[in-house]
Amino acid sequence: MLTRLAYRSLQSLLVTFCLLITVFATDLRAEDDLRAMINALGEGNFSQTAKQVEALAKTGDPKIVPALEALAAGDLYQRKSDKQVFLTKSSGGTLILIDPLSGEEAGTEASGALAKIKVNNSLRRVVRSALGGLTLMSPDAGTRLQAAQTLLRTPSADALEPVETALAAETDARVKLVLERARAAALLVLDRPDDEKKAAIEIIGNAGGQDSLSLLSAALASADDTLKPDIEAAISDIQDRQALWAAGQNVWYGLSLGSVLLLAAIGLAITFGVMGIINMAHGEMVMLGAYTTFVVQEIIRNSYPWLFDWSLAIALPLAFLVTGAVGLAIERGVIRFLYGRPLETLLATWGISLILQQAVRTIFGPTNREVGNPSWMSGAFELGGLTITWNRLWIIVFSLAVFAALLFLLKKTPMGLQMRAVTQNRRMASSMGIRTPWVDALTFALGSGIAGIAGVALSQIDNVSPNLGQGYIIDSFMVVVFGGVGNLWGTLVGAFTLGILNKFLEPYAGAVLGKILVLVLIILFIQKRPRGLFALKGRAVEA
Repeated sequence: MLTRLAYRSLQSLLVTFCLLITVFATDLRAEDDLRAMINALGEGNFSQTAKQVEALAKTGDPKIVPALEALAAGDLYQRKSDKQVFLTKSSGGTLILIDPLSGEEAGTEASGALAKIKVNNSLRRVVRSALGGLTLMSPDAGTRLQAAQTLLRTPSADALEPVETALAAETDARVKLVLERARAAALLVLDRPDDEKKAAIEIIGNAGGQDSLSLLSAALASADDTLKPDIEAAISDIQDRQALWAAGQNVWYGLSLGSVLLLAAIGLAITFGVMGIINMAHGEMVMLGAYTTFVVQEIIRNSYPWLFDWSLAIALPLAFLVTGAVGLAIERGVIRFLYGRPLETLLATWGISLILQQAVRTIFGPTNREVGNPSWMSGAFELGGLTITWNRLWIIVFSLAVFAALLFLLKKTPMGLQMRAVTQNRRMASSMGIRTPWVDALTFALGSGIAGIAGVALSQIDNVSPNLGQGYIIDSFMVVVFGGVGNLWGTLVGAFTLGILNKFLEPYAGAVLGKILVLVLIILFIQKRPRGLFALKGRAVEA
């Protein structure tokens, strides 16, 4: 009995061993076949290599992905001695060979012993399509989405079967939607019944966007008379939607520009409104705020790199204090002696602006300085047909926060009450015991400080250079005059109105002519409303 049991156990072990040997031999044979197919990529012309790529893709084996990616990037090499194909990486004067299937190192060779496998744009498209099909079944949803998008952009007849297989198994809603569009794109290049093609045209037309427009335009060139009306209608519908999204994108760009103008002009609005000073050095306050940000980031990069994402939070109060102190020194040292003489004040502040520019050139040099974006201000996202960058979005939020804070200061604090009193009637405020000279000094310092924190924001979207402020000073004055001198709500409305108007004029008139047209429109507007959109009220103003 025991002998029989032992015999059966030994028999089972032998059967299992034979099965393992068979599986192992099959895997080795399959890997040898893959390796032979990869080695064949180095033979023949571009069209033969493309056929070999398609043959590799039909195996469905994910092991070939690194080799195809390297081929598309132009980083696949063939050893001249035995025609073996390898991935490589540089090591001094030699190249380290990497097995294309296992990823393991396979020795080194001199660069002259290898020949790069050449690719062209047509072959790259074939490779991208093959990679898309191979990664459609990846466990990672992001990888599947990227593969589906690749197949959508480069439809082919061979892609239909893997797309339909992936579509049947897909559970992620976003990936499934793109797969349905990729299937429709593949149907357009196949010889299918008109009903199927019309349904595909509808799917692609509903998707919208430039990719869909390109697919439909390509299909229109080879479509028969039955399908042409449907394709033309879908193209027209996409173009109409694109025109609407383009208008929306212009509004977004205008709001973005308006937020920049608001930051640059808001300090000038209260300075000009309270003191009546035409401060030509206001742009240099913006520039000093930007350079404060640069200095803060340099210190953090060199000594505290882990704090880089907090660099703007650190730079904001420092920029306010630095530019506020410079503004206070300018008011106490120069401007207080020139009240009532606007032309001399303009010339004096213009001279100060030149001095500040030259001082910055001497300290930091004349070239642009690098100011980096923290991670939370980098990149962009899409909202429908709009592309919204995070740095612009945060600047809009920041400009509105500064506006709200300044509004609170003017309406709810003793300093704001005194500033409003001086704005409305300087003599009466002085007779009530308000120290108007110090109100002037603190107002000028506040306006300069706000310009400094505007420079922190502008450093994220513009070049930090000694000329940074000069690009905004004229626009800032236009915003203040258009909105109403000294009126914050007027500054807000004026900034966003001029920003949106600029962006709608630029596509038709160009950037320079667009600004000239805006200036002409403001001049015509001021002829009708000399005090701007929101005129200040008060006896001194009325006088």
